Amino acid sequence: MIAQRKMGISIGSLTLPNPVMPASGAFGPEMHEALDFNKIGAIIPKSITKHPQPGNNTPRVCETYAGMINSIGIQSKGLDAYLAKTIPEFSAYDVPLISSISAESIDEFVEMSDVLGNHPDIDALELNISCPNLKGDGHAFGMDADVTYELMQRVRKVTDVPLIAKLTPNVTSIQEIAKAADEGGADALTVANTILAMAIDTESRKPMVGNVMGGLSGPAVKPIMVRMIYQTSQVTNLPIIGCGGVMNGNDAIEMIIAGASAVQVGTASFITPTALTDVIEEIRDYMERHDIMDINDLTATVEV
Repeated sequence: MIAQRKMGISIGSLTLPNPVMPASGAFGPEMHEALDFNKIGAIIPKSITKHPQPGNNTPRVCETYAGMINSIGIQSKGLDAYLAKTIPEFSAYDVPLISSISAESIDEFVEMSDVLGNHPDIDALELNISCPNLKGDGHAFGMDADVTYELMQRVRKVTDVPLIAKLTPNVTSIQEIAKAADEGGADALTVANTILAMAIDTESRKPMVGNVMGGLSGPAVKPIMVRMIYQTSQVTNLPIIGCGGVMNGNDAIEMIIAGASAVQVGTASFITPTALTDVIEEIRDYMERHDIMDINDLTATVEV
């Protein structure tokens, strides 16, 4: 009898059946037509805000070399609609449901985390601390170690579910922010959100997205994310969820070897709707070829 390869990973008290999940904002209910949601590691819907908001001006997406810039903004129907429709829609599946929260202040993060972090169908929270802090001159929460610590510490007091801090790459030292999130009570870290970027149409001389700047994602950012995953793993023992440029199983394996326990898939799903399950199968194939019995044995095994 052939031994079963173990692909389950843990985020605090939560166990995921495998290490592959969607990046928030790159996953919707309509994707069930292309892939079986029960086969992925977790479901992460688009970040939710307290109040409805329309998102940024169009155009919102443009293609770049080996990637794309998006400036969607946190388009949201608000917390009430999320509770009434989104949670029931996704909680019907057998895999963990992780809610991604975007807020305008620490108080708002705490308020929303209290509601969602104590909801019976929510298994974990991903706190999008990459979004602007409107009470802090518009700088992202995750650009300031002290703010990151305070935010995580206050949210930790209102819920017992695992907390994932989604870090921004737009900082001088991601290690400093990672340590602050860890000390504040995070159970895991997503490394990282998109990289601030800009593209110009040389004929019109106008920015190619309506908000002037947006977030760069796709294959172009993967080497940067691998570097940040490795650096983060040197300063914290928290599970790291690698995010940015995972287009196939080999990309995921590279992040895991660098120090990640799991990965998120975003841009790839726009190109190949089955990317999530394809990556899972390719990880499993890698484990077979290299006789790896437990995916956790591969984490942080880079030889330097």
